[in-house]
Amino acid sequence: MVGNISKRPLWFVVMLFVGLSAAMVSAAAQTANVNTQTVTGCLQKGAESEGFFLIAPDNHHWELYPSTGVSLAEHVGQTLTVTGSPAHRSAAQEQVSQPYEKKETGSRKHGDFQVTSLKVVSQTCSK
Repeated sequence: MVGNISKRPLWFVVMLFVGLSAAMVSAAAQTANVNTQTVTGCLQKGAESEGFFLIAPDNHHWELYPSTGVSLAEHVGQTLTVTGSPAHRSAAQEQVSQPYEKKETGSRKHGDFQVTSLKVVSQTCSK
């Protein structure tokens, strides 16, 4: 097959390369977005220093971990839609956070969320 490609016109080889490159870029983009999700709810200050959590309308408690460039502090008390993915934390990190999370969550379901961007839905949280 390699011998056959060398006999093809140059435009054919270039088009083959471009087509394969585009397919690889598309596949990489889809893979990167597989775990991306959005969550909407009321942002609150956590019991842990630098800690923030969001309570979704389904009463789910999301512990938020902002990515570089995402600032949560100025949005406490607002309804936000955050975009990101489930945060994967080590057992040691979870052990440190556990006492604070128990105080915040009560009987709610809990999850850790890595925030890559946010959008303000409302300047206040509805009760």
